[in-house]
Amino acid sequence: MAELATIARPYAEALFKVIMPAEQRGAIEQLDLLAALTAEPQVRQFADNPRVSTEQVFNVITGALPAPLWPALQNLLRTMLENGRLVALPEVATQYRALVNAGSGVSDALVYSAFPIDEAQGVEVLAALEKRFGRKLNATVQIDPSLIGGIRVVVGDEVYDGSVKARLEQMKVALTA
Repeated sequence: MAELATIARPYAEALFKVIMPAEQRGAIEQLDLLAALTAEPQVRQFADNPRVSTEQVFNVITGALPAPLWPALQNLLRTMLENGRLVALPEVATQYRALVNAGSGVSDALVYSAFPIDEAQGVEVLAALEKRFGRKLNATVQIDPSLIGGIRVVVGDEVYDGSVKARLEQMKVALTA
């Protein structure tokens, strides 16, 4: 939704300017928790209730988090609540992560694997993917048994599909052509 991206951009940029580079990774973790919590339908319904004050919503959200929220993130949450923009918080988290990654020359990679990848394999796979994509990657692995074997990697809008499923599809297309 383009509107949410437009709403979220100034918040993400302001947060990026306020948080020190050494603290950015920790801020991403807290912001991701906050975004996940505010994306819950019950939280949104509670926040949209006209009988509930923004302070009550703030207290419920911060009380549900496992650790105290950093002051900069508290200010962000209060500002978004006061302006009725809580719905854009997950997009703020996404855009903030993109700003941090761009500033450090790192990209997020989503690796789909048919089977669990142990730590030693993960290091090898990550090194090969960094070479393939030409940049440092933060990899997240998700298990997808439908791939049959191999991996499928998504980095931004780039996709590498080395799965058995993709190769079978290519063979099917070649045989039926």
